[in-house]
Amino acid sequence: MIGRLRGLVAEVGEEDALIDVAGVGYVVRCGSRTLGHLPALGEEAVLHVETQWSEATGMRLYGFLGRDERRAFVVLQSIQGVGPKAALGVLDILSPAELAQAAAREDKATVARANGVGPKLALRIVTELKDKPLTDGPVAAFHATALAPTPPAPSATGEAVSALMGLGIAEVNARRVVEQAALRLGDDATVQVLIKAGLQELGR
Repeated sequence: MIGRLRGLVAEVGEEDALIDVAGVGYVVRCGSRTLGHLPALGEEAVLHVETQWSEATGMRLYGFLGRDERRAFVVLQSIQGVGPKAALGVLDILSPAELAQAAAREDKATVARANGVGPKLALRIVTELKDKPLTDGPVAAFHATALAPTPPAPSATGEAVSALMGLGIAEVNARRVVEQAALRLGDDATVQVLIKAGLQELGR
């Protein structure tokens, strides 16, 4: 079973990435949060992998940037009605620590925002996760009892990504080009400058 991959990012698609490990390309399914934070094409990435096999689909690799995300992915699928797609959807909108907070507060509305998760399934998720650790050690206990953090103010990067998505550009691609532009242009880049740089990159 494959548990970890370290290689070069060869391709990034809507739902998966191709990681080149010593000349062998591994197709790894990832959530949009993970895909949006992968390094640029040709750069090295490390993914924590959950390997699953079924008669219908054969072997599939699911990749995550951290061990806690992979663990939460596995725990979510232990809940009746939660498959890989719904589990990825939940982790796209909530980190493992935020999911633990939502479960502690029985906040089904937050979980129900995930793609593929309706109100009934969201209730089942927060109920069954309430006493299950999603992160390691004492950090999990802290996050499970902590109050919800104050939402951060929208960043120029986030607003630029939203603007590109409003033009019909997929979130993965919008986030990739905007984050690359932000790294190149620095923290002082305005929303308008990031949008323009992102559009130029997409037009190449």
